[in-house]
Amino acid sequence: MAESGVGGSPLISFIVPVYNVRAYLRQCLDSVLADRSVPIELIAVDDRSTDGSAEILAEYAARDPRVTVLTVERNGGQGPARNRGLEIATGDYVWFVDSDDWLAEGIVPAVAARIAHLDPDVVIVDHVREHWDGRSERPENVFTGAPQVFALHEWPAAIDILHTPWNKIVRRSLLLATGFQFRTGWYEDVPFTYRVLLAAQRITILDRIGVHYRQRRVGAATRTVGDGHFAIFANWAEVFDTFDDTRPGAELLRGLLFRRMVWHLLIVRGNEDRLPDELRARFFTEMTAQYHRYLPPNGYPVPGGLAGIKHRLVAGGRQRTFQLLRAGFKGAQDAKATGRVALRTARQGKRAARLGRSAALRAYYRSELRRPRDPHLALFAAYWYRGYACNPAAIYEKAKELAPGVRGVWVVRRDKAGSMPEGVPYVVAGTRPYFQALARATYLVNNVNWPNYVVKRPGSTHVMTHHGTPLKVMGLDQRDFPGGVQDPDFVGQMRRADRWDWSITANAFTTQMWERAYPCRYRTLETGYPRNDRLALATPDDVAEVRARLGIEPGQRVVLYASTHREHLPGYHPPFDPARLLEAAGPDSVLLMRSHYFLDRAGAGPDPVDLPSVRDVSAYPSVEDLYLAADVLVTDYSSVMFDYAVLDRPIVIYAPDWDAYRMVRGVYFDIVAEPPGAVALTFDDLLDAFRTGAVDNDAATKARAEFRQRFTSLEDGHAAERVVKTIFPG
Repeated sequence: MAESGVGGSPLISFIVPVYNVRAYLRQCLDSVLADRSVPIELIAVDDRSTDGSAEILAEYAARDPRVTVLTVERNGGQGPARNRGLEIATGDYVWFVDSDDWLAEGIVPAVAARIAHLDPDVVIVDHVREHWDGRSERPENVFTGAPQVFALHEWPAAIDILHTPWNKIVRRSLLLATGFQFRTGWYEDVPFTYRVLLAAQRITILDRIGVHYRQRRVGAATRTVGDGHFAIFANWAEVFDTFDDTRPGAELLRGLLFRRMVWHLLIVRGNEDRLPDELRARFFTEMTAQYHRYLPPNGYPVPGGLAGIKHRLVAGGRQRTFQLLRAGFKGAQDAKATGRVALRTARQGKRAARLGRSAALRAYYRSELRRPRDPHLALFAAYWYRGYACNPAAIYEKAKELAPGVRGVWVVRRDKAGSMPEGVPYVVAGTRPYFQALARATYLVNNVNWPNYVVKRPGSTHVMTHHGTPLKVMGLDQRDFPGGVQDPDFVGQMRRADRWDWSITANAFTTQMWERAYPCRYRTLETGYPRNDRLALATPDDVAEVRARLGIEPGQRVVLYASTHREHLPGYHPPFDPARLLEAAGPDSVLLMRSHYFLDRAGAGPDPVDLPSVRDVSAYPSVEDLYLAADVLVTDYSSVMFDYAVLDRPIVIYAPDWDAYRMVRGVYFDIVAEPPGAVALTFDDLLDAFRTGAVDNDAATKARAEFRQRFTSLEDGHAAERVVKTIFPG
């Protein structure tokens, strides 16, 4: 294996264009930089990202000398960004990697070994499609029968290998000799692929997975509808306009490239995720013109079967016949699907008849959906209808002040109706007024998803406020941690998230995690959490009033202990002795113990403690009151730490099962390594933290300051105002 490039240069220059991919960027960069046995450089070209990707790039450049970051003057697209990276590349070979994909483990040394052994112009690696729903799909193996080293005319089957830059490692001197420059817009990978393959004398195929090709639900060019797809014509034109008819095997290669072009054009024309209805006829007309513009004089190998029929329709400009053919094929598919739906509906109808009242209410809901929306009605809910709480409550209060034309109504469970504040209108879940409000509301604000049967009406606005900054992995990210998954229906999770119009986040970190976990078409409002406005604006008088209401005497030290639940360990409680903790906390200490609301839902909670200074506050309606009253927070992996940090008071992470939790449940970052204060891995450690003053020493204060800078910088007391002014008109 070569240990370095010529003259000490890197063997491979990785060029990674970056634009608004912070949800995936770290995985990409880590995969490139993981191996240190091969000399490489990574040139990341920031195409004027607006989502925080630039900060991630700066972080990597600061800690790894192999990373160089370029920032272009204005956003120009992936092609010009690649050109800019190539200008400063010094490696013997160039590997363009897309910033939302990642390299397979071990592929870099494997490519280096192949280069050392065969001295190729181009190395082609295989890939696997990584679908958003967790499926991994390796395409049909088209590498079979390839010589160890070949030119394109010696093995023209390479024309049918996926035409992308990221599956090819190209000798830099060859790429520069072609004079190739990526175009702006889409499909710039087509001329890159074929101009490089036609110029190369020594091509080799490394038959192993090299790239994990992410199939994004949203945001990818292949899933974007618009006229940008017409760029395919100019890019294929470049292939033929630069084709050298004097090269060996020119006639055969031209014919096969032409067939590949027609195949590609048909793929785009037939994809409903790319072309809107009004552009399809014009696209077909351009297909026919392109067909005749570059049809080889001696013809080409026309495929057989249905594909051959499509080729002939393109040649004849028979758009209407082509459309009828597609409609007939789609109609046959729809008929099968309709049959399946009818059968399923019949089964559901029988089940609905058995359900009686529930079925009648659902029918009432469907009838209400046919009535006009109420443009002034906003429906609020929190924690699966548990009551008046969290971000929705803060938004409701601010909307009363700033958007008086909006009529807010809450949804609450029957057993929680008594907890609703006086004067707040509500409907009881499962009743006719509930289904009427659910059907006719224009605004629906919740901190969890609405039930599956809820229909997203055109013109309605669904606001997902969430209910915490995530430490534990969520959504699609849970696929890598099946031991902690409670809802394995990831397709259903995404279908519910598809209803969101807005996602409210507390910080840039949360925005990034939600984009990964829930890759849907919502817009993000990175405002801080509305529920934390009260904490940010709290005065000493507010704190004193809350403490008095809780019966806490002036001068008493209040420790709030809030442990999260473990989905993978039902009923588990970390080792905890309230009496010993009170002793360690010092005289005149009070311990408030609050269980997770999931335990409340299951009818469980902390074991009762018969001590006058220990109180179970699990049922207390306002967790914000408890934050204001507490002098110290002790928690494990609960999101309460992010909210409490707004108050800039001591926090202790008590994580006796940390290794098991992060391995089974999965986490987004190491809370033990990046804590908001002192860390205790055993109960004795927790006691020592109080006894020695480590709870609030200089190290804990410094850790808390760094934590607050990362997670609470937006918490200025005006988050609810920002949300209301954005979402509600006027």
